[in-house]
Amino acid sequence: MFENLTARLQATFEQLSKRGKLTDRDIDAALRDVRLALLEADVNYKVVKAFVGRVKERATGSQVMRSLTPAQQVIKIVDEELISTLGEAAPLNLAGPSPHVIMLVGLQGSGKTTAAAKLGVRLRKSGQRPLMVAADIYRPAAIDQLQALGRQTDVAVHSEGTQMPPPEICTRAVQHAREGAYSVVLLDTAGRLQIDDAMMRELEEIKARTKPEEVLLVADAMTGQEAVNVASEFNDRVGLTGVIFTKIDGDARGGAAISIREVTGVPIKFLGTGERVSDLEPFHPDRVASRILGMGDMLTLIEKAQSALDQEEAVESAQRVLEGTFTLEDFLGQLQQVKKIGPLGQLMEMIPGMSRYKDQISPEMTDGQFKRVESIIQSMTPDERRNPRVINGSRRRRIARGSGHTVQEVNQLLREFREVQRMMKRFSGNKRNMRNLMSMFQ
Repeated sequence: MFENLTARLQATFEQLSKRGKLTDRDIDAALRDVRLALLEADVNYKVVKAFVGRVKERATGSQVMRSLTPAQQVIKIVDEELISTLGEAAPLNLAGPSPHVIMLVGLQGSGKTTAAAKLGVRLRKSGQRPLMVAADIYRPAAIDQLQALGRQTDVAVHSEGTQMPPPEICTRAVQHAREGAYSVVLLDTAGRLQIDDAMMRELEEIKARTKPEEVLLVADAMTGQEAVNVASEFNDRVGLTGVIFTKIDGDARGGAAISIREVTGVPIKFLGTGERVSDLEPFHPDRVASRILGMGDMLTLIEKAQSALDQEEAVESAQRVLEGTFTLEDFLGQLQQVKKIGPLGQLMEMIPGMSRYKDQISPEMTDGQFKRVESIIQSMTPDERRNPRVINGSRRRRIARGSGHTVQEVNQLLREFREVQRMMKRFSGNKRNMRNLMSMFQ
């Protein structure tokens, strides 16, 4: 979402770092570029003005001017002010007696129903017992969609059909949750324009009758600065406690995410990072600021890996690496594990210094490479996967025909795998590496 902003800021700071000593003119030029980068990213102009003013006041101080690394000091100030603008992390409020009611509101097409399912999955994994409520009686197939997502995610769904008014549906759902020992109720309300007074009154009635701990606006990041206006209107009418930004994996410029806290006072709580029901991240301002500045986000990457990877399989693979018995079956298994974490482009954004190379790897090319390797290895016999040395000319031709690729591509994969094996043997010969690798899984 922030890739254009990241590229502009990195270019600005790169120019700044070439200066051994900064002058007022250098800082003015750099902040002019920062201002343009933020405005191009669709950040609210008032937020940009206040942000640049704070940075300039701190950057022209004696601490920066006398520093041995003034450019790094400026980057540090920008990072700290970005975090301040984005606000503090705001976890869900699940205090007090259950069931806890979470009300999802927003415009039509913003992704509320999918967000409800993602939130349901996240709550279930954290030990809660969620109940999703089909309160959108206006959109065709909205109830069917939520029920299908409920079956897919193993999260219960409460539905009363389309004849009962939504406030009554929500009231009955909360009572059902109380009787059924559900700990969290997720109200999937109908999408509406913030200027539709009758529909907004309906939300006000739902809130008055169910008394939700959280009222979360589900906002499409692709709507840009309009998301800030929408949040302001919904906040005035129903009192928002947070925002879930969806579709941040698209080509949104990201300005609304930077603006929304300062303009509305409403914190961002989650980011929808993809189409899968597991693609929902808690919003951490410090990590997002780090990504914007191209400094990566290793904590989120580690959390993704821990939730997606099979721990037992990882330990077994690590053991085979140490023993020098890493096979094509292990190679295929590791490839499939990496795919579970997420698209390679997203992973590169989280590794410090790698975001600038993300454009060199297209999603199509990466997916094509993964599929090529998978199809070639899956066309081998179990014995060939465990012992590639037995693969002679006739076997290579058979594998190529079975996988739909050329003999040259099969040869290339086998050469690459032999190189991986040699690297693994060198790695396993180092006792310190062995201890470090095994400690990762303890």
